Amino acid sequence: MDSTHGVYPSATVLVVDDTPDNLMLIAELLKDKYRVKAANSGEKALRLLQADPLPDLILLDIMMPGLSGYDVAEQLKLDARIRHIPIIFLTSMTATEDEIRGLSLGAADYITKPIIPPVLMARVETQIKLKAVADFLRNQNDFLEQEVQRRTREVIAIQDVTIHAMASLAETRDNETGNHIRRTQHYIKRLAELLRNHPRFRDFLDEDTIKLLFKSAPLHDIGKIGIPDRILLKPGRLTAEEFEIMKTHTTLGRDAIQHAEDQLGINVDFLHLAKEIAYGHQEKWDGSGYPQGVATDDIPISARLMAVADVYDALISRRVYKPGMPHEQAVKIIREGRGSHFDPDICDAFLANAEQFREIAERFADSDQDMARQVALLEQIADRP
Repeated sequence: MDSTHGVYPSATVLVVDDTPDNLMLIAELLKDKYRVKAANSGEKALRLLQADPLPDLILLDIMMPGLSGYDVAEQLKLDARIRHIPIIFLTSMTATEDEIRGLSLGAADYITKPIIPPVLMARVETQIKLKAVADFLRNQNDFLEQEVQRRTREVIAIQDVTIHAMASLAETRDNETGNHIRRTQHYIKRLAELLRNHPRFRDFLDEDTIKLLFKSAPLHDIGKIGIPDRILLKPGRLTAEEFEIMKTHTTLGRDAIQHAEDQLGINVDFLHLAKEIAYGHQEKWDGSGYPQGVATDDIPISARLMAVADVYDALISRRVYKPGMPHEQAVKIIREGRGSHFDPDICDAFLANAEQFREIAERFADSDQDMARQVALLEQIADRP
């Protein structure tokens, strides 16, 4: 800021008046404190305002041939790039309705003709200072908005890394692969997208919820961390007793996520869905699933979606103790489970778009290295006493 004049020396004032004498007078008054641009018509003023740098203030005559000051002001307010520039109307009109019209167009002030130099200088300086403050606040707001966006991206990234770290921890103890996590993520997202306009699901499956489902899906088997290796990694069929222990992974998963949420001290939307999926994805439409044996719409939608995704992937995936089932056979089994294992409408969405799920499976297919890791896991458990 210039200590001599108490104003910003870089400020620019655009003077718009069709009378040459008025332009000369105002320019002479302002030139020692401001940079001055002049336009002798509304049309020329609008052309000048299309180029940078923009002025900090516009002194705008109302009564001009062609475009009036009111016309110019109306056009300025339609342009987001320049609508924030304050306007002082220059006018010989003194009627209240004229002043009201100008203020309704966003005018910051009025100066009546003939111009009184001290009044002009005081009002220009006031508007320049207010503009400087407004620019500072706008820049601060832009900075804060960018900072909020940056922090939000960081939080989302931390969430994603945490979820995948937790899911990968479960994976290291399981005979499934990391690609199983990715496949089921994409299966559940695609199912949700296919059903988002369905009358039964559209109130639930909005865009944000679909994103949260995708984020939550990797935690569906997090409870397997708590299952003993002798059961979790057993290559053959589980005994009835072992199966009862395996079934507890749903409760263990929900409780682990709940514990994490309790530690945060706040409710987190994606963790709410993660709990639903972890706890309910083994439930069946006819009530014969676990852990609660609930049926139909008592099973959360998120868990019903995961049920289809998880079963399809389990059927087509190869394991060290079984080959992967052909896609067509897996689809046949899903179809046979319609109305018993699976929600009929979710099942129908899958069946009508089965090729899309095949494409996802192929995109994230398990590699030979994945299978080698499974073999190594099973050999480790076999060598333990």
